[in-house]
Amino acid sequence: MSHSSYGRKWAAAQGALENLLEDEHPTMQLDPQKDRLQVFQTLATFYLRYLKIFHALEEVYDQIVHPQKRRAVHRVLEGVMGRLVELKNEMVELEYSEFHYFDDILQDFKMTPEDLEVPIPHYFVRERMRALKEREKILSHILAKGGHQEHKTMTIQSMSMERAVHLLQVSERARQGRLRAHFMKKIWQEEQRRQQGDSSSSGMLNPDQAATCIQKVWRGYRDRKRVNKERLEEMIFLGMIPAQQLTPSPAQQHAQQVVSSRHVVQEEYEAEYQRALVSIKESVLSVDGPDIKETLQEQIRQWFIECRDATGKFPDFPNAEDGGSASIFAQKTPEQVAAELAAKEEREKKKKSKAEKDKKGNDRKEKKGKMKGKKGKGETEEEEKGWKMTPSNFLPTVVEGTKLYKEVWHSRHEKQNFLQYFDAQLVREEKRLEVEEEVRVQVDELMRQELKNLKLMVDREKGKKKKKIKKNSKKKKKKGRKTGKKKKTKKEKDLTADRTIESLYEELVLEGFIIRPMNVKLSDYIGEYSYLGTSLRQADVEPMPSLSDVRQLIALYGILPLGSQCVHERGPLIRALLLTGPAGVGKKMLVHALCTETGANLFDLSPATTAGKYPGKSGLQYLLHMVFKVARQLQPSIIWIGDAEKTFYKKVPKLEKEIEPKRLKKDLPKVLKSIKPADRVLVVGTTRRPFDADIKPFCKVYKKIILIPRPDYASRLTLWKEMLQARGAQLGPKLDLSSLAKVTDGYTQGHILLAIQNVLSSFRLDQQTKRPLTAMEFIPPLARQDPVYKEEEETFKAWYSRTPLGKKRAQAAKASEEADKTNGKKKGGKLQKKGREGKSKKRKKNN
Repeated sequence: MSHSSYGRKWAAAQGALENLLEDEHPTMQLDPQKDRLQVFQTLATFYLRYLKIFHALEEVYDQIVHPQKRRAVHRVLEGVMGRLVELKNEMVELEYSEFHYFDDILQDFKMTPEDLEVPIPHYFVRERMRALKEREKILSHILAKGGHQEHKTMTIQSMSMERAVHLLQVSERARQGRLRAHFMKKIWQEEQRRQQGDSSSSGMLNPDQAATCIQKVWRGYRDRKRVNKERLEEMIFLGMIPAQQLTPSPAQQHAQQVVSSRHVVQEEYEAEYQRALVSIKESVLSVDGPDIKETLQEQIRQWFIECRDATGKFPDFPNAEDGGSASIFAQKTPEQVAAELAAKEEREKKKKSKAEKDKKGNDRKEKKGKMKGKKGKGETEEEEKGWKMTPSNFLPTVVEGTKLYKEVWHSRHEKQNFLQYFDAQLVREEKRLEVEEEVRVQVDELMRQELKNLKLMVDREKGKKKKKIKKNSKKKKKKGRKTGKKKKTKKEKDLTADRTIESLYEELVLEGFIIRPMNVKLSDYIGEYSYLGTSLRQADVEPMPSLSDVRQLIALYGILPLGSQCVHERGPLIRALLLTGPAGVGKKMLVHALCTETGANLFDLSPATTAGKYPGKSGLQYLLHMVFKVARQLQPSIIWIGDAEKTFYKKVPKLEKEIEPKRLKKDLPKVLKSIKPADRVLVVGTTRRPFDADIKPFCKVYKKIILIPRPDYASRLTLWKEMLQARGAQLGPKLDLSSLAKVTDGYTQGHILLAIQNVLSSFRLDQQTKRPLTAMEFIPPLARQDPVYKEEEETFKAWYSRTPLGKKRAQAAKASEEADKTNGKKKGGKLQKKGREGKSKKRKKNN
């Protein structure tokens, strides 16, 4: 795509965003709504429309070259990302469920399930690539220095002498048998040749018969090959057999080269733009700076004279907090400015008097509140019924971005700027405003002094009185400040104030608390979309979430807040996230995918790694202080706690008492509270046995819980396809993947991966041309593994229903059932009354 095509795409996305803002603005001002289904429909439509715009803007920002346009797109893009997270949070609070289904709305918008995937902006990692490479070098250097091995060592099993001799004898006898079989095969082949020679000499074919025989064989081979090819093409077209992996065409290769070259051009243009910012500002400051200074001084002096003529005295100069001289020239007359200053003084006096009255009245209100506590609760419950959209922190940024696009870029002609260099005129306008602000600060200081001198010269007596009043007020303020300082809470002590971040990082790496994440992307977590979610919920059946839904939650709760500082600061704050599910569903893989997609550091605070390290209470506090200090300094960071249920064990098993798995139970909630919106730090726990933990403290720490299910049929089918092709398997008609997906019901991704690794050895891959793969080869390795039974799945569901969100959903379901029953009774009562009235009328007529 060319520059103009991306420009058109940007314009289309901005147009869709303007329409969406017009539709969304009335919903912010509506009264509380009671129809939850209608509310969910509106939220879901807004969510899908924002998601569509997010896809377009992310592609535009990734490929557009103009540096100033990229800044405009980036601003809107971050606002759209934050609004997506906010809408997801609204839907969770409305439905009391982390998973939502949009089957019917997708049909209305003519969208596919692929459009539901939350895109991950490429700039999260690409703009920090240099820092990530330097971090990788430092990490590998520390590991090599400490003697840590990069790869896992293979465990070697010991063997007895008798067993070793037996194995040698078996292998030697097998070798001799293979040699003897090869020798006997050669003898048999020679005998066959002799017999053929004797028969051919006796019965020779004439040339015509030989030609027809050759033609018959060749035509049969050719037709069989053609039929098989046509059959394969038809099966691929129908989707019965996956298409074979082909090398990309020259056009595709060229498109990939263009995409990569655009990133290089972006870096070059960005460097030129940064140099231009400095040079243009210097030129504006040197050329226009003196003129700006003179004009500002003349305007302020003129204002002094006008205020003196209008009010009979010189005005008070506005403080720097109120804007200084900028507030004077906001298109206001001197009388208006003087009136505003007088109004501000009156407001301050009123506030002081109100504060004194409130202190006296608080004691009376507290007593009355205690007496009317029970009645107040009922009234508030009645008022709070219904749903209302919470005010957004991101809509103002989106609105400002759309205004900027309309004013600057929508009608801007760039026919001459084909190569998309930066616009020097826009840079000069921006820098002129910056220079005006800088010069204004200097002029304000000079004019304040000049105003003081004028007041002293003209109003000496008034000036002396004012000075006395100011001195008294300053003394009072100082006393108030001193008393305020005493009330301030003490800051936490820095236990590692004498150490550098580099030394702390090295210590954590050597102790095994900082580990290298695997290079795994979120798209590698394979799973299909569930098409029966809404229909099952309409039938009052809670569906199990799909793996596609899990991917969306990881992107919304983990990747977008960690990747964007703006989204993390202003969006809903998520400090801890729990990934739970059966063994082998990919919990650790998702943790590593979070690190890969955001370029985050990975800290390991699992009970197995903390065992025996930094003993005692002081040692644990020192460890947590180190980990969170380094995590904040080198953000984004992910603190992973594997086997998270062990930290909150109901009862510690005897075998695990030495490890002390409950060391973090008391200190972890305290440390989590210290994570602020500015800190892009996320604690991620993984567990396959959450029911072993004490649920109350467990859910207080992990407020966001994602239950990962075993894969359904569609996900298993794609898993078999993708995993087999990734390991070099040739998918032919003899390999029935549909039957494999059906047979492996209850098996997780880990089970399927192990079965594939056992079957697809290098020797077996070499034999594929002679002996194609069949589905039966994968059954024995699967049979040796235990699947996830329904009982285990039910225990996970029962445990999740006891979590705070599960309880809320159950209560909401009960309330809706009771409401339906009451409505049914009322309707039935009305029908009975109508029936009685009709019978009485008939009796009267008969009489």
